[in-house]
Amino acid sequence: MHFQKVSGILSAGNGINLYRGCTHGCIYCDSRSKCYGMEHDFTDIAVKENALTLLESALQKKRRRCMIATGSMCDPYMPAERELQYTRKALALIAQYGFGWTVITKSDLILRDFELMQRIHTQTKCVVQMTLTTADDSLCRILEPHVCPTSRRAEVLRIFRDAGIPTVVWLCPILPFINDTAENISAILEMCADAGVYGVVCFDMGLTLREGNREYFYDALDRFFPDLKQQYIRRYGNAYIVNSPNHIKLMQLFHETCEKYRIVHDNDAIFRYLSEFEDRTEGEQLRLF
Repeated sequence: MHFQKVSGILSAGNGINLYRGCTHGCIYCDSRSKCYGMEHDFTDIAVKENALTLLESALQKKRRRCMIATGSMCDPYMPAERELQYTRKALALIAQYGFGWTVITKSDLILRDFELMQRIHTQTKCVVQMTLTTADDSLCRILEPHVCPTSRRAEVLRIFRDAGIPTVVWLCPILPFINDTAENISAILEMCADAGVYGVVCFDMGLTLREGNREYFYDALDRFFPDLKQQYIRRYGNAYIVNSPNHIKLMQLFHETCEKYRIVHDNDAIFRYLSEFEDRTEGEQLRLF
């Protein structure tokens, strides 16, 4: 882990990344791709030491409040966050200035900040997004070795359900010949239905591979799934989009099951929902008068 100063923290789309790199060790991680220009080892976390000062300044200058998003490039609740608490401090600023918040994570460390998220949700909207890839905890420990298993993530989703905080699940990636089965997809969607999730994001039944993350993924295949790398090479070559042979049937199952449980499964609709700021203080102000 090392510290670095940055010139800005809030993107044009109102996203923040307080860290760069990750230690979850997910074998498929796209953020390892060389196209992102990371100049340090992926697990040598870069901590943006002036991020909180920059964030507060950016929030103060905003003419309109909006949703602030994090988790797109690295998990904001990786183990280093336990000590550093940058995510918690950023969340406190977002609550202080009345902005909304949404986060993508795989970690149950998010529950540490439960009260802050409840506070935000009374003022505007807080949405918790969680990635689920496999219903099998033993397989999960191979695919995502340094983060809580799927069963625990499903429990976290139910905790937010009971608190009235909406959740969204990312059903990705689906790895050909590993977790691309109807049984797995159905089991994950059953978890989503039980947890009352608002929506499930799913682009394809597959994954993406390019220079950087392809090599890391193939090394993992050699260690955990002997001979599978050669099957990938023969079938996909150097393709960026690597879809399951069962892609069409699994996508049909996905949409039909979401319809059955009334889970939103249109990606564009979910992204609109995530970006829409809701001011819940207006009603309170009107009642005062």
